[in-house]
Amino acid sequence: MAVFSASTAQAKNFQFMAIGDTSYVSPSQLDQLVERINHEPTRFTIHVGDIKSGSTLCSDDMFERVYGQFMAFDKPLIYTPGDNEWTDCHRKNNGPYDPIERLQKIRDLFFSSDQSLGRQSLTLEQQSAQAAFRNFPENRRWSVDNISFATIHMVGSNNNDQPELPSSSEFKLRNEANIAWMKETFALARNQNNKAIVFAMQADTFYEPSKPPESGFSDWLTAFQQEMSSWKKPVLLIQGDSHVFKVDRPLEGKGAGLDLVQRLVVPGAMLTDAVVIEVNPDNASQIFTVRRLLN
Repeated sequence: MAVFSASTAQAKNFQFMAIGDTSYVSPSQLDQLVERINHEPTRFTIHVGDIKSGSTLCSDDMFERVYGQFMAFDKPLIYTPGDNEWTDCHRKNNGPYDPIERLQKIRDLFFSSDQSLGRQSLTLEQQSAQAAFRNFPENRRWSVDNISFATIHMVGSNNNDQPELPSSSEFKLRNEANIAWMKETFALARNQNNKAIVFAMQADTFYEPSKPPESGFSDWLTAFQQEMSSWKKPVLLIQGDSHVFKVDRPLEGKGAGLDLVQRLVVPGAMLTDAVVIEVNPDNASQIFTVRRLLN
């Protein structure tokens, strides 16, 4: 397997892809998308979770099939889990399975090392390298041309903050890990004088106009806004789950630095597509330019 080194790349401007909510109709959807992306000059692809629909089996066979599809990417593929592949697996039409057991299976299969997926690999920092967060290998971080990237394991279904389900017992520790990983990413970006940060997660954290106080997203969003008030540089949030392509500034006018938060929701479900993010680190007014791949 070839090793892809982001830190030694020569080009200042680059592009990467974002996808999610794939193969709701048939596995061939993702196969076709992989083939199309492999013909593009992309540096890497981020998959923001939901590797199947919410009404299909959470089986080992399904996980292994998707793993094989991810390994078919020519360039690095970085994946963060979605709710369909573990939190919702208690549903009868999903098996049913124990969500906690399915989450462990995902960690063992997709996050067994510090390498990305894909034919070319990218070495990633894992939160599990820290003793306090050794159970969270899925939270990853890397950098390209003075831009920091991090995945955050935050999912739909209220981030699994669902007290009626036994599996919600895992929420508290993962929520703490996600907040710590986000804060540490900001701290490292400040120390390195990075120009921007990209966070990728499955949850559409702004799906509802207002969240109840007990929301599984509220703690993270509060901490994120506090970090932005001192960061005051561009941040791109890549999200999925709600399936409809969207590019907006969901925190505009809500506080210091928050106008610099750009949010991308990737298209998915019945219409699988990729989003191209063109990055110009030296263009302070518009570091990220976003467009769909297939239209």
